[in-house]
Amino acid sequence: MNYYTYILYSAKLNRYYIGSTENVSTRLKEHLWKHKGFTAKAKDWELKYSEIFETKMEARKRETQMKKWKSRIMLEKLIHSQL
Repeated sequence: MNYYTYILYSAKLNRYYIGSTENVSTRLKEHLWKHKGFTAKAKDWELKYSEIFETKMEARKRETQMKKWKSRIMLEKLIHSQL
């Protein structure tokens, strides 16, 4: 089974959200409809970036690394490097 680290963007909030999951499309749907945390503040989240990993631990480690950056510039560079 594969695991993913992903970055979502909300134009309404002008904010990024970083997470990890086993299924990106299902998780995005949850953020849009069923979620009660930070992402519940907007319903326009779009997937901007994802990375695939073989283990959950690797995906969570990458998520933690990205969150530690605390840098919108770094996230946007990462997103644009994928284009």
